[in-house]
Amino acid sequence: MTDSTDGTASADTAHRADRADRADSPTLRERLRALPVFGADLPGLDVDAAPDDPVTLFVDWLEDAVAAGVAAPHAATLSTADARGRVDARTLLLKDVGPAGWSFATRSDSPKGVALAENPHAALTFLWRERGRQVRVRGPVVPLGAEASAADFLARSELSRATALAGHQSATLASRRDYRAAWDAALARVRTEPETVLDTWTAYALEATTVEFWASSPGDGQARLRYTTSATAPRPGDEPSPGWTKELLWP
Repeated sequence: MTDSTDGTASADTAHRADRADRADSPTLRERLRALPVFGADLPGLDVDAAPDDPVTLFVDWLEDAVAAGVAAPHAATLSTADARGRVDARTLLLKDVGPAGWSFATRSDSPKGVALAENPHAALTFLWRERGRQVRVRGPVVPLGAEASAADFLARSELSRATALAGHQSATLASRRDYRAAWDAALARVRTEPETVLDTWTAYALEATTVEFWASSPGDGQARLRYTTSATAPRPGDEPSPGWTKELLWP
């Protein structure tokens, strides 16, 4: 038989040892603050050499991120707000950028598609951590039409098209088994009917009115450069944009 007093003493000793171990261990806050953010070899931002339009600078930075081996350099956070002002954000992939704006695609009946229908003003945020750079793009979002939407859908991989066709995005799912059955059926459909297009699939363009570039570099601190225009980006065949205004911001 074990003496209850000895058992209590052993438990107290173990408890004190556990508290001592926790006291010696860094807190989550301390561990987060100790994490590295950027590397030492950062290109920064030469504001004096910045071009007159933000698309040129953005493409330069994107190509730099690609060349540097940044993972998913075309990934961006799309931030939206619905008619009631409720803000949401999610990560998606940039499809193109040019005079028409920053292009992406999603289902028009998804939460982000519904939010864009209620309130077309949105923002895209790109972070290239390895290069110490961030870009924020803001402005109205417009659908690019049925032809562009169908072309985007058909350019996706079979697996991606099956995922889009399998069920209503963000709807409640009863079980993973139900999802797998629907996904398998959708994949079979994609392979037997390769021209199938999801009717709610929509290509969009964010017509930037503000584009902000931020960069950090070890020797020069931080730099922020903002481009603004009072007009949306032109569509093909439209008159040229009146131009962009550049201004420095305090980091």
